[in-house]
Amino acid sequence: MSTIANIIWIIFGGLITAISWCVVGVIFYITIVGIPLGRQCFKMASLTLAPFGKTIIYGGGAPSLVANIFWVILAGLPMALSYLLLGVVYCISIIGIPIGMQLFKMAKLSLWPFGAQVL
Repeated sequence: MSTIANIIWIIFGGLITAISWCVVGVIFYITIVGIPLGRQCFKMASLTLAPFGKTIIYGGGAPSLVANIFWVILAGLPMALSYLLLGVVYCISIIGIPIGMQLFKMAKLSLWPFGAQVL
């Protein structure tokens, strides 16, 4: 079931969004200082490409907490709110609930990406 859902997801925007995350990640990698941010962009790209059937494990410790605090202030809050709003819109219809649940998963990852692992 998750394979079919991932194929539908890729066709209707997942591929474009994942490519966009990869482009942003490459831009961050070019600026040597932005490598930690680029790693988080690639993490979001892997989840955005095929979110069904993937789980996220959160952890990390104090360095991840400090990095996440800066991330939330600079970029995470608007991204999480946009994923959250879009997830609510999808959950209005019965058919859109699985997509909305994946968007909620992405909202949480976009809020606290440092120390998280996408499996």
